[in-house]
Amino acid sequence: MTLPPLVEPGAELSREEVNRYSRHLLIPNMGVTGQRRLKNARVLVIGAGGLGSPTLLYLAAAGVGTLGVIDFDRVDESNLQRQVIHTVDSIGELKVESARQAIARLNPLVKVIAHSDRLEPDMAVELFSRYDLILDGTDNFATRYLVNDACILANKPYVWGSIFRFEGQASVFWESAPDGRGLNYRDLYPEPPPPELAPSCAEGGVLGVLCAAIASIMATEAIKLLVGIGDPLLGRLMVYDALDMSYRELPIRRLPQRAAVTALSDYQSFCGLNRPSPANDNSVPLISALQLKSLKDGGKAPVIIDVREQTEWDIVRIEGALLMPKSAEVAQQIIERFGHDTELVITCKSGMRSQAVSSDLRKLGLDKVRNLEGGVLAWVRDVEPALPTY
Repeated sequence: MTLPPLVEPGAELSREEVNRYSRHLLIPNMGVTGQRRLKNARVLVIGAGGLGSPTLLYLAAAGVGTLGVIDFDRVDESNLQRQVIHTVDSIGELKVESARQAIARLNPLVKVIAHSDRLEPDMAVELFSRYDLILDGTDNFATRYLVNDACILANKPYVWGSIFRFEGQASVFWESAPDGRGLNYRDLYPEPPPPELAPSCAEGGVLGVLCAAIASIMATEAIKLLVGIGDPLLGRLMVYDALDMSYRELPIRRLPQRAAVTALSDYQSFCGLNRPSPANDNSVPLISALQLKSLKDGGKAPVIIDVREQTEWDIVRIEGALLMPKSAEVAQQIIERFGHDTELVITCKSGMRSQAVSSDLRKLGLDKVRNLEGGVLAWVRDVEPALPTY
């Protein structure tokens, strides 16, 4: 079911605009009027990362008149595998500034508003109120719930996308959509998953080209909503599996008796990110990378157990370490293999997973265990900077 266009047509197209957008102007239901709507539209893209990068480029190429982008992060070398709006020359720059420059090169007719802040509850509703449409390509549940609730309070529709490894999802949410069709993200995910079951792309990886597949859906839905054409993904979840090269469509229905969103809240707490966990167990002794190196150099090296996944181990590892990926049974397996009298150092990428395993070992009565502070990344930074990172 087609929804009314979100924006009115803007000013008449210039000769330059007619030349640039002529392939749009030839499409039935788009035409000159549709292009003038795009020209008059104001769209905010949250995140200039894997999904935000191609989305911004396609919306700029399509002629969306004003593009806002909010992202507090800076470009890192590991971003370049999928965040196609950035280049080698952008490394170290604010992502919003890198994106602004790329859009200016692609289409100088587009106005770019860069917001180099972290999206926070105290400013989200006011920020969203300045735009016609919001696009959310963030990679964590706390921000996704914040975006959803702020869109409800600002009375704005938004396009949502998500990616992980070889799979992506996309949909449209609009609580106050016409004809009683209103839905929001909480109809799809009433409660966030436990933090340990919600790894980010930095932890679990993502196929770079998957970003383009989902971002193109997001940009398409944005154009449809702005112009008022086609049947948007409101009430439908599109699931893409790159390995099977398959698309599945799942219905989203309004949850009965769900509570109305009347104010923003503490989304870190809502998503369980402030709860005490084994990863915050101060009873587990720490050892620094330099201290571990000193023990190794002195011939007193403890047994080093790496609890990362095989794919991470293949990228970089501490020489002499043993791989035992984190699982519900790994602590018991470590004790069965090494007993209670062996000096152990547990490590992972950054020290969080290894802290949890170390805590489990101590609960099982093993006292001679320490957690490598900062994990393998700290070892590379402080001891072997020639090794790769991820």
